[in-house]
Amino acid sequence: QVQLVESGGGLVQAGGSLRLSCAASGRTLSRYFVGWFRQAPGKEREFVANIGWNGGTTSYADSAKGRFTISRDNAKNTVYLQMISLKPEDTAVYYCAARQPGPGREYDYWGQGTQVTVSS
Repeated sequence: QVQLVESGGGLVQAGGSLRLSCAASGRTLSRYFVGWFRQAPGKEREFVANIGWNGGTTSYADSAKGRFTISRDNAKNTVYLQMISLKPEDTAVYYCAARQPGPGREYDYWGQGTQVTVSS
């Protein structure tokens, strides 16, 4: 079992920045592919970014490209999402999730989420 805890959310003005953290316990996170997702009120959860086990592979949603950076520190068992140039439409609950590497794998482990609110 992997337990994930997100932190770093908050209220920020448009154009500001936040860094979200996803800390894991239970097992080493280095074995897992980790993703960030978000869900805005009244909308479905959507993919934001993910990162491979060693940080060498990353991918981003179009809405995140150029503004968000996903990274990981396996020694700290933590994955980060640095967000800059935030927009009101980035307002959502942000979740991190972990899965085994390989195609077709589902995200098995999810955190409880952290709220990000961007004011205009």
